[in-house]
Amino acid sequence: MRYTIVVLWTLIIGQLVGYIGGALNHQAYNPVTTFIVSLIAGLLVILIGFIAIPDKKKATAQK
Repeated sequence: MRYTIVVLWTLIIGQLVGYIGGALNHQAYNPVTTFIVSLIAGLLVILIGFIAIPDKKKATAQK
């Protein structure tokens, strides 16, 4: 469930950033491109979070 929430918020914030960024650069807002980039960013955040969590078995074995 937490991964779903992360992707949902990434898509919402990504759309906001894409819209504001397009307006500031005087470019057309493309929601499909912004959606794809936001989705990739969300998956990267989930992947980093998954990799960064230490494994309890490995942590106790190293002591």
